[in-house]
Amino acid sequence: MASCPDESFWVDAFLRHLKTERQLSYHTLQHYGRDLQKLTEQLQQLELPGWAGLNEKRLRQAVAMLHGNGLSGRSLHRLLSATRTFYHFLNREGWVEHNPAVAVQAPKSGRRLPSTLNPDQLNQLLTPPDEEPITLRDFAMMELVYSSGLRVSELVSLEMSAIDLGDASLRVTGKGRKTRDLPMGRQAVQALKRWLQARPLWNRHASSAVFLSQRGTALTTRSVEQRMAHWGEYLGAQGRVYPHRLRHSFASHLLESSQDLRAVQELLGHSDISTTQIYTHLDFQHLMQVYEQAHPRARRKPRD
Repeated sequence: MASCPDESFWVDAFLRHLKTERQLSYHTLQHYGRDLQKLTEQLQQLELPGWAGLNEKRLRQAVAMLHGNGLSGRSLHRLLSATRTFYHFLNREGWVEHNPAVAVQAPKSGRRLPSTLNPDQLNQLLTPPDEEPITLRDFAMMELVYSSGLRVSELVSLEMSAIDLGDASLRVTGKGRKTRDLPMGRQAVQALKRWLQARPLWNRHASSAVFLSQRGTALTTRSVEQRMAHWGEYLGAQGRVYPHRLRHSFASHLLESSQDLRAVQELLGHSDISTTQIYTHLDFQHLMQVYEQAHPRARRKPRD
């Protein structure tokens, strides 16, 4: 096993690897760093060995303690995934010869169904009250997220060159730097055209970003979240309005109409179809009807 001068720099080396070699996004790097820091603090609290001396039993102890302190099963699943990836890196570098996280599973926790807005609520929400530039921008953002199922990170990174208004399509770069082409609905195209007419008023720095702040800079994800929350409250929407809720609504409504899980998976940019399956909260009676019509052994015999 290769020697390592100081164990304290292992996490930093790992994050540099993720940034330079795997080219992961800033937000993904932040998640990895926070998860490993959380585990480090728990190991120290339990007076357990560091990375070189950590084994499966001690890792299970740390995970159990984190769970007991309120960390959800989903958060622990992500933490263990980060730990496994971290140890793969340490193995590659020859700094350790084991991976204590391989067989450790996070405790299961209930999976909440996404919160959605129904079509009537969306019609109320997506009707702009005026023609001010900030209103045109905000409603174009909401229309686009609902029309094409964008993540908020994809929305704020969207550039002018990625939009084809004539073809009603756009190209986005999602997680893992994967690109996908998406259609835009008629209402989203119209809202975008109205915003793009006003956009030059704010584009003081020749920015290529589609959605700009009043200072002429690209919007942050936090700004988008705040603006959507503002409109939800102003227009009396049922529950808080946020980008992911509009994305949930896009996926849910598309699945309810098409039942095409694979197509929705592609549109959402999910690498694993199990992620898309959380949107399949279709009406049970409808599912029973489809089942009875399609399954050979479910068809009811005709009455005598």
